[in-house]
Amino acid sequence: MTHTAVAANDTHSKVVGYLLWVFGFTGAHRFYYGKPITGTIWFFTLGLLGIGWLIDFFLIPLMDRQADLRFQAGPTSYTLAWILLTFLGVFGLHRMYMGKWLTGLLYLVTGGLFLLGVLYDFWTLNDQISMKHARRGLFG
Repeated sequence: MTHTAVAANDTHSKVVGYLLWVFGFTGAHRFYYGKPITGTIWFFTLGLLGIGWLIDFFLIPLMDRQADLRFQAGPTSYTLAWILLTFLGVFGLHRMYMGKWLTGLLYLVTGGLFLLGVLYDFWTLNDQISMKHARRGLFG
């Protein structure tokens, strides 16, 4: 795969990765780049007591490249969906953005299904978007 092919499939943003890294002790940047297991570990250990969080500052470019290779670009922006989830997830705006109006409204009136739905979306948002693109036949 050439450098141009990767750039054309820029599904995740380094800028957003670093923005989420600021809150990295919660694992937000790791969830964003499709690493829910280590994101959860970071969440419960405050970024491996800050040590893993500091190391991740240097790993974000690698995580960004891996996400760009793993996920396919399409009409739904991973970055916008993640910004909406991270900062407004309890209001369901990320779900409404993806066209999931019923669950978006349900999140709105239940505080993101009492935060459990938000946690579920942290684990699965990248895959939800990938499935949406696949259903539209955007990648094979």
